[in-house]
Amino acid sequence: MVAPTNRTQERLIATYRKKAKHYDITSRLYPAPGYPQRAQRLRSVRALGLRPGDSVIDMACGTGLNFSLLEKAVGPGGRIVGVDLTDAMLARAKDRIAANGWSNISLVQADAAGFGFPAGVNAILSTYAMTQVPECAEVIAHGAAALSAGGRWVVLDLKLPDSLPGWLAQLGTATVRPFASIDEWIMRRPWEAIRAAMQAELADLRWTELFFGTAFLAVGSRGPEPSGGRPQGSGQSD
Repeated sequence: MVAPTNRTQERLIATYRKKAKHYDITSRLYPAPGYPQRAQRLRSVRALGLRPGDSVIDMACGTGLNFSLLEKAVGPGGRIVGVDLTDAMLARAKDRIAANGWSNISLVQADAAGFGFPAGVNAILSTYAMTQVPECAEVIAHGAAALSAGGRWVVLDLKLPDSLPGWLAQLGTATVRPFASIDEWIMRRPWEAIRAAMQAELADLRWTELFFGTAFLAVGSRGPEPSGGRPQGSGQSD
């Protein structure tokens, strides 16, 4: 019998293999037309508080849509590791790296739950992926343990508005249907597990509701901030 986690992985791999070729275009409509995805990606990268020369993990990096933003933040002396489950998505990410001549980005094909975070990394980012990982709380914990002092974990992802009726929740979150059972996703409420794990494992958690509560930006840091501090994430709704 195939374990539920393995079935989820197989479904994700199959889905993203089909989507990889056109993902950069179709992702602009995700999660809904009018949602400022690139602006929110930029906001999440800024929340990492990166400096030139820093190291950062882009968890579930997909085709590398965050790479240009991360490159600007860490510079040529920094280090970026893109991790993704799907070979087809990483192939597109590799093409992006080659086209831009980036020499400081390495790619790793791995399941988020099984990835071995390098010790002392300065920051970890996940955009629109962590709520699809059944072991999301464990991934948050493993990443938090690997962060350097003052390092940041930032998650940008989807959620249900707290006061949304059940029938409207199913309609409004139809974008996740290709990736997981919508009923299971709603029942599991992974954003709550992510928030609880970040509160338990990290200091100074900042949780920002986005796009009428259908998305969130979570920012947490490990241990004391280094001298001079890093930019603080917003704790207000948006």
